[in-house]
Amino acid sequence: MAEQQPSAQDTANRVGQLGLQRIYLKDMSFEAPNTPQIFREEWKPNVDIQMGHHAALLGNDLFDVTLTVTVTVKFQDKTVFLVEVKQAGVFNISGFPEQHLKAALATICPNILYPYAREAVSDIVAKAGFPQLLLQPVNFEALYAQQLQRQKDMAAKPGAVAEKPN
Repeated sequence: MAEQQPSAQDTANRVGQLGLQRIYLKDMSFEAPNTPQIFREEWKPNVDIQMGHHAALLGNDLFDVTLTVTVTVKFQDKTVFLVEVKQAGVFNISGFPEQHLKAALATICPNILYPYAREAVSDIVAKAGFPQLLLQPVNFEALYAQQLQRQKDMAAKPGAVAEKPN
């Protein structure tokens, strides 16, 4: 009996699998350059939050995904503190078509890592003597959709070089 090749419909109906192997803190830094004088100031900070992610193939359907969260808090022209957390995880991802794999690496994995990054940021800020900082939930699906739209818009411009997706 001859072995049958999967049809396009079979491939389309196949469900990918995603498993979590490990979550770990890759890097964390904290700076409060204007302490202790800043503690005497009225607390009306400006908070800037930046996020990014990076995915690397480790081999055999294993991916190392790193979510970077950088929080800069300023008061007037002074930096109150800057904290950067690189929360990472090793994920076993298989059975996804290429476009869905990119989406999973940009949305599902950061969604899993974000609560750990939020906790790390909150803990280090409190240990440094500052008021509690609670990062709000993030819609990684919407961020990914915006990134795809920016790439599409850039590609439509004559002579433009599209940015490489993460």
